[in-house]
Amino acid sequence: MEHSPANEVDSRPPLTRAATLGLQHVLVMYAGAVTVPLIVGGALKLSAEQIAILINADLLCCGLISLLQALGIGKWVGIRLPVMMGVSYAGIAPMIAIGLNPSMGLTGLYGSIIAAGLVCVLLMPVIIRALPLFPPLVTGATLLSLGTGLLGVAIAWAGGGYEAKDFGNPFYISIAGLVLLVTLLVARFTRGFISSLAVLAGLAAGMLAAMATGNVSFAGLGEAPWLEIVRPFQFGLPTFDPVAIFTMTLVVLITMVESIGLFFSLGEILDRKLTRQDFTRGLRADALGATIGGIFNAFPYTSYAQNIGLVGITGVRSRYVCAAGGLILILLGLVPKLAHIVAAIPPYVLGGAAIAMFGMIAASGVRILQAVDFRNNRHNTLILAISLGVGMIPTMSPRFFAAFPDYLSPFLQSGVLLTVVTAVILNVIFNGTRSSHLEFLSEADERPDAPASTMQPLKPLA
Repeated sequence: MEHSPANEVDSRPPLTRAATLGLQHVLVMYAGAVTVPLIVGGALKLSAEQIAILINADLLCCGLISLLQALGIGKWVGIRLPVMMGVSYAGIAPMIAIGLNPSMGLTGLYGSIIAAGLVCVLLMPVIIRALPLFPPLVTGATLLSLGTGLLGVAIAWAGGGYEAKDFGNPFYISIAGLVLLVTLLVARFTRGFISSLAVLAGLAAGMLAAMATGNVSFAGLGEAPWLEIVRPFQFGLPTFDPVAIFTMTLVVLITMVESIGLFFSLGEILDRKLTRQDFTRGLRADALGATIGGIFNAFPYTSYAQNIGLVGITGVRSRYVCAAGGLILILLGLVPKLAHIVAAIPPYVLGGAAIAMFGMIAASGVRILQAVDFRNNRHNTLILAISLGVGMIPTMSPRFFAAFPDYLSPFLQSGVLLTVVTAVILNVIFNGTRSSHLEFLSEADERPDAPASTMQPLKPLA
């Protein structure tokens, strides 16, 4: 039994080895983790100092919630598997819409994130039973809508950024192209762990090129302290708007659907059958992660697919390695100078990497949709077509819902929320819920004599 999967998961490597392997996890997820605060902060026209605060808070929360998942609290929270938590991309559009709403702003945004997490914690038994509403058709359409919607952000960045007076300058596009080229070369000609750092390598190459041409400003870096504690509510005490709370609750639910697929994938890598209790504890940590994020001026969180992939690549299954990665992220979140450097990355450098990252999200949706029966069920094609069409409205015509009340804008301006709501409703109307890919969460899984066939395959969501 010494080398059983369960013992490997609970094994404690020596401190030096755990720290080294934990740093690998941090490097794999770092580019994705800092992208959301850069997008949201830029869209809300925050200063470089304020964006640096968002980055520090985000890294701190990534670490705290990774510890929560990997180590757990009693029998109530945390899946206790090698999981790293990072900020979810699903909330980008609604968070920007809430933050730009004059009656809500940042305090309304963080109030809605805090409340959404608490609502999902309280409603966890209901949520677990409602997850069959999200079969591959719904989750695939959601990720496809999310990725294609975010590609608009990536392209705007590659052209110089939303505020660039010389938008489309060939220099900006060339640097974005360099980032994308280096990312592709590293992914193509390297293997294993190095290959997983392709996006980070592309960003580094683009940043060096921009610095060499004198197009990077580090203003304020000298004044930034080396160490500083991330304080709760740095942008003011939270306010609570019902529509914003409802919108962010949907976002947290989407992150849970994303996580449940990744948990199942991890279970297959670990050769370990996960129970309803495992999933419930893991999703409860997701929900609490949103509340923690809102308190510290950060965002909703989900499991990161690239780190689960790293577990498969390296074969290192210890959850204490991910706990070490969480501690490293916490330390990074306490270093404002590092956050200032990240905040100084020009938009066109980020654009090249974002095209790859956001395109991969859309590709993940396409991969999930391969499990959907389009040949024998013509309704599935109709559901996908209408869901994507409705979800693309805010991207294709930003003023389409301009005559609607302002308090509905966080929902109506989010293509991913429009897609998921439309897809859920249409799927229930045409297909019901009996063929859900989440049937393995039935009570049968908890019986000791339950046959292995009660667990249905669940495709990874990212």
